[in-house]
Amino acid sequence: MSRTSRQQLLQRHVTQLLQCRRCPRMQSTPISGGAIVSDIMVVGQAPGPREPVLQRPFAHTAGKTLFRWFDEFCGMNEAAVRSRIYFAAVCRCFPGKNSSGTDRVPTPDEIRNCSSWMDNEIRILRPRLIIPVGRLAIMQFIDCPKLEKVIGHTFRVERAGHRFDLFPLPHPSGASPWHKISPGCELTKRAFKLIARHPAIAALSKRRRQSENAATVG
Repeated sequence: MSRTSRQQLLQRHVTQLLQCRRCPRMQSTPISGGAIVSDIMVVGQAPGPREPVLQRPFAHTAGKTLFRWFDEFCGMNEAAVRSRIYFAAVCRCFPGKNSSGTDRVPTPDEIRNCSSWMDNEIRILRPRLIIPVGRLAIMQFIDCPKLEKVIGHTFRVERAGHRFDLFPLPHPSGASPWHKISPGCELTKRAFKLIARHPAIAALSKRRRQSENAATVG
């Protein structure tokens, strides 16, 4: 499939996604990072309360940490990541708050309702690399009894009839200290060093440097 054809399919897909109203308990309409044709997908868990306002995924505290990791290990700032990597999620709408005031975890039926969107994205993009962020996202692809069993490791996974590399990350939420303390801190660094060396990421970094050099010359 040509890049133009994938772009057209993905644009149609995103348009349909934004119109989805399958889950009545969700507290927002779907959030999308845009129809970015890429060999890489980042899969989050679900939007928080800020994402519907700002209309983009990873728009607040967790996003600042995630994009800092990309900048530190891959040499790609937030603008570069958003323009070159496709952002998906287990659920695309803000689930709302639970009785304790924290973000509500999506229910199994809400996850099932949303799963077809991700399957279709994998069929269209046929990514070489998927990066699930957080345990809920990781569990859509592999078993995750404990984060320390999967963070810093690579997996070869099949979903929606396509095989790809899976490099799990912990959720960069400020509410979770896992990625800040041992062994989570060391495992997160190991995971991102592996991500940085993946051919799909290396190709993005190379194209970005070439574009910057061309702009400088021009």
